[in-house]
Amino acid sequence: MIKHIPITNTDKVCYIYSAKDGEPINYVCTTDFKMSDRPVDIFYRETPHPKFGNRYFGIAVNYEDGSYSIFNADEIEKFSFGMVEDDDGNLQYSQSHHDYKSFNNGNMIDGGRNYIRHSGNAEIYVVRNGEMTKSTGQ
Repeated sequence: MIKHIPITNTDKVCYIYSAKDGEPINYVCTTDFKMSDRPVDIFYRETPHPKFGNRYFGIAVNYEDGSYSIFNADEIEKFSFGMVEDDDGNLQYSQSHHDYKSFNNGNMIDGGRNYIRHSGNAEIYVVRNGEMTKSTGQ
């Protein structure tokens, strides 16, 4: 199981946008997208949005006033995520450039989307069709 640490109430976001658009929405991950150390939550819909054409969207927090913005996040399928096992057997990834995570089992992960620095066995995951999945290296 992959452990995520979202910045929004993802169940609420999925409920609101599923009801609004009549299309099931699922949470995918939380990661830096355009800016370093500003993680955003990424969501997915199976069919492209009828007005904007994207299947992924991100929700970002404006750290100055606490407001939220929504944006096209289709580029998420170009990103790589290094994953290491935590002490409970879950997979964890570094969500942002300076999100350093270390565990008692000796594993650590760092770097967000800027680079993958790790100790222990790391696996590379990618996002495909709204799911994080182990990379096949292609």
